[in-house]
Amino acid sequence: MARTYKAEGRQIACILRGLILIGGFSLYFSFPGLHWGFFIGIVVGSVLVAEIAGMLWTKKRRNQKKQMKPATTRKKTTPPSSRRSSKSVRSDEIILTSRLDDLSGAEFERLLALYFRDQGYTVKEVGVGGNDGGVDLVIINRRGEKTAVQAKCYADHNLVQVMTVRELVAAKRNHDCILSLLVTTSDLTAPAKKEAEQFKVDYWHGGLIEQKLKAWGKWQPSKKLRPVEK
Repeated sequence: MARTYKAEGRQIACILRGLILIGGFSLYFSFPGLHWGFFIGIVVGSVLVAEIAGMLWTKKRRNQKKQMKPATTRKKTTPPSSRRSSKSVRSDEIILTSRLDDLSGAEFERLLALYFRDQGYTVKEVGVGGNDGGVDLVIINRRGEKTAVQAKCYADHNLVQVMTVRELVAAKRNHDCILSLLVTTSDLTAPAKKEAEQFKVDYWHGGLIEQKLKAWGKWQPSKKLRPVEK
């Protein structure tokens, strides 16, 4: 068992008391003419001095521990995330008149679902507003070919990492898809692009997705920002 600071103080007091007594007795017996009161004073003085020294040692050690103890509150760091982390989805009317940087991640997925449905796809919203496991939408064309779609509503500076591409490649098998598409409002990092090309993952970046949505005609964003409802 580890010794406490109080136990250390007592040990130091015992050692100091013994040294004082030995020194005092040596002095007393070296001079036979000393008064007997000197002997009593040595005993009492050794006890007082030793106890005070022990308490001071214990206090010093406890203060040192408090100074070395790390702060309990640390600044929390958050990993890069989508521009809006809210899972709430506003009405389709609001989504169709909102800018991309005013949409939550779930609303961006909903916008893509509306877009693909008008392009003639059958759309399954498998991950809208919840845990998608790497796939947000499954779109099926007229030939019955399934495509797994992952949507990332990111700020321009927040690029999609290579891990996202790998998750999509792995997750598309769970939905029996033969094709995969990554749609982001920002762009992909160089390693992510290389990974996408290697595994034949198609991807639409911010400029391309805006071009497609504007050509669609139903998405008409207003200049005024609409804050995401909390």
